[in-house]
Amino acid sequence: MDKKYCAYICSGCGIGDSLDIDALSGVVTEEMTMECKVHKCLCSAEGRALIQQDIDDGVNTVVVGACSPRVMTNEFNFGEDKITVRANLREQVIWSEMKPAEGEEPSPDAAAFLNESAADYMRMACVRAQKTELPDPYQLEVLTRNVLVMGGGIAGLTSAKEAAAAGYDVVLIEREDELGGKALGWRQSFPSRSPWTALETNPVNGLIAEVEADPRITVKTGTEVARISGAPGNFGVTLKATGTTCEWDAPAKVTVEEQDLINKGEKKDPNDGLRPYTQLNPEALKIGAVVLATGWKPADVSQFEHLGYGKIKSVVTNAEFEKLAKEGKVPAKVAFVQSPGGKENSKDFPYSNSVLSMVALKQAHYVIDDNEDGQAFILYQHMRTPGSMELFYKDAQNNDGVFLTKGAVTLVEEKGRGASVTVEDTLFGETLNIDVDMVVLAAGMEPMTLHENSINLAYRQGPTFNDLDLFDGYADSHFICFPYETRRTGVYTCGGVRKAETMEETIDDATGAALKAIQCIESADRGVAVHPRSGDQTYPEFFMQRCTQCKRCTEECPFGALDDDERGTPLPNPTRCRRCGICMGACPERIIGFRDYNIDMIGSMVKAIEVPEDDADRLRIVAFVCENDAYPAIDMSGMRRNGISHMVRVVPVRCLGSVNMAWIRDALSSGLDGVLLLGCAYGDDYQCHFVKGSEIANRRMENTAETLTTLGLESGRCKTEQVAITDYDRIPGIINGFVDEIVEMGPNPFKGF
Repeated sequence: MDKKYCAYICSGCGIGDSLDIDALSGVVTEEMTMECKVHKCLCSAEGRALIQQDIDDGVNTVVVGACSPRVMTNEFNFGEDKITVRANLREQVIWSEMKPAEGEEPSPDAAAFLNESAADYMRMACVRAQKTELPDPYQLEVLTRNVLVMGGGIAGLTSAKEAAAAGYDVVLIEREDELGGKALGWRQSFPSRSPWTALETNPVNGLIAEVEADPRITVKTGTEVARISGAPGNFGVTLKATGTTCEWDAPAKVTVEEQDLINKGEKKDPNDGLRPYTQLNPEALKIGAVVLATGWKPADVSQFEHLGYGKIKSVVTNAEFEKLAKEGKVPAKVAFVQSPGGKENSKDFPYSNSVLSMVALKQAHYVIDDNEDGQAFILYQHMRTPGSMELFYKDAQNNDGVFLTKGAVTLVEEKGRGASVTVEDTLFGETLNIDVDMVVLAAGMEPMTLHENSINLAYRQGPTFNDLDLFDGYADSHFICFPYETRRTGVYTCGGVRKAETMEETIDDATGAALKAIQCIESADRGVAVHPRSGDQTYPEFFMQRCTQCKRCTEECPFGALDDDERGTPLPNPTRCRRCGICMGACPERIIGFRDYNIDMIGSMVKAIEVPEDDADRLRIVAFVCENDAYPAIDMSGMRRNGISHMVRVVPVRCLGSVNMAWIRDALSSGLDGVLLLGCAYGDDYQCHFVKGSEIANRRMENTAETLTTLGLESGRCKTEQVAITDYDRIPGIINGFVDEIVEMGPNPFKGF
């Protein structure tokens, strides 16, 4: 498109009082050769009308110097066919001004420092506008709008029902010969309405009848997935009869380090001669999105030998007891053991949570209801009954036949046809010996993904998504922000495969997963991204002529968006892509980019920063900050008027993993004195919206530090820090501390070259 530019500077919110607006406007008109206009309040109706009038007169690329791009988004939205770039002059310039310490005189150069910072932000914004192109959304030639639901239990039945109610065709597969899953074996369900004390009829049969009667739902029992290939809107799914096997060419996982050895001829490629997954099953069933509701299985509790499971006939799991209860075989005296106990163990059984507390309360009801003199002993370390289920718990406490005792079960011994249970460390400091007819162990709910790969993806990065090594089998990509999403776009989880849940929670969960699947299909139809950059019309474009087939992009993509063709060249699947840019950061040849975010653009923005020479008070440090956590944290720090050094220039990035090391080299070679990367926490408690981005960036920076040392530069000139969105009060200490380290090192020796 032929661009017509105009820049606008707002003098409101104290910007005009703190900055030399005339000089700032001159930077734009003289250096960046753009027309520049000033208004006292650009977000007002009058200010917006000023911009709109210019747009009506032909302006199609707008630069706004005002508040943060995170606020006033509607006021500065001039349509998808217009380019709008914003410079953050308020939160990250005037509101982040360093104030003199108590008793110190203000620096005579304070105003100059502030204006220099504002000028650099306007330069970077103008360069960004010049380098940005309007996106051309990727759209499939043929889009499929139906949903595959894997699993016919409560979660799968609900997802199928809700997707069909929304007007979408559904294929529901169940590996067993009948629908219902584990819920078929439940005698009753938890209370779901006031007064939250009475058990209710198991609703699974009614749900099955609804699904089987729905003309939009095709049910296939005794069926499993053999392979899923393709991408959202165009998945190819091959089904097989339960228990049968299929032989596939499954690629071995190859690390970046191993690939380097393969490229050098020092290691044989284990995938040589294998058929690319994308060429398998050309006649597969076409599917738009997938809901994974394959459920859970009871955890193995035989490892806790002192509890006697597998050795004492009267010791059973809660799942086994539920089956006995449905058959009407409930003993009169039962002990419910909620945790492994032992001398040092105060934890619950693995894969337990509040659900198993409520299961014990429910099953205690069976004992009381079926036996005139029934006694139920619930032996626990933790009882969890969230929300209205607290009333269910209180009802059990008030029942004369239910005995709730906090303590550690240290031994279960066979006694006659029953068992004797030893409980120590009770609230009264006593040791109890309880003789019962049966002992019920609260076996946890292990997700089926821990035991089998039912999804069988035909992806370069492997047939499953359980490669985080963080969630012990649970299938989610970001538990807090994106609970239904997996690391494979278009595949959404619900029910026991995601976490241990009650029936009510499962129904809510399954509805959410169905809606996510629908959202994914419709996003693919419009050519836009799903979570977390929802609505983004861009996608990575590759200049394949320069590709060296190093495979870094395919290996580092956390979402499996890239396959390989028969020659080993990356094969993009844009509708799988989350638009994080990690592939762009990985590419040593710099051949990957987006229309509005690429190597040249960010590199040019960095080079637009004015670097004064031979002035220790005017060192320049660029901070690449994650737009999801670090950037808003800096904004909030500014809102609290926390001071940040005038030497720092902030450049937001989609994800820290998108930072290409070329930007680091360009920054230092152009005379900048330091580079700081601020991203999300990674590891066991990771907060990265793109799962692995921060971790990958940190690893790359370690390699960069070694390179700097060989060039005679201090490795400390580059640093990575982890921050959360709530770290706004820590931000000044982190940034200013890094500035102090750079000041101590002195100016970049490449300055002026």
